[in-house]
Amino acid sequence: MPSQLTPQEAPIYAMVTVAAADRKITRVELDRINVMVRELPVLRGIEDSWLSNEAQSCGRVLAKPDGVTTVVGMIVAALPANLRATAYALAAEVAASDLAIKDDERNFLALLAKGLQLDPLVRVALDHSASVRHRTG
Repeated sequence: MPSQLTPQEAPIYAMVTVAAADRKITRVELDRINVMVRELPVLRGIEDSWLSNEAQSCGRVLAKPDGVTTVVGMIVAALPANLRATAYALAAEVAASDLAIKDDERNFLALLAKGLQLDPLVRVALDHSASVRHRTG
């Protein structure tokens, strides 16, 4: 398994992986990740070059056999209990940002939620909250 993640790196891996789940990271998804990195306390202090390097590192893990499962394991191992719902919420936000959550993104979110042992009702609430924030009408 690749090196361990820090609690700050784990949400980045969750966001990058959900964006890459359909094998195409959109400009909207990248923009959403960048905005959240700049604004959210859990991600404060991350610089663009660091984020780019972490995204590339995540991509290298994802390219390997069982890469998604490996990334989920890395995320789970890095996160204390109080940041698990946060990491999931950020990934759901990225998935919803381009107004069309694809099946591959849903599948990753389900795998992530299972690994993080999120309560199903919490997961539904986080998914719904992310979706309604990105509605256009």
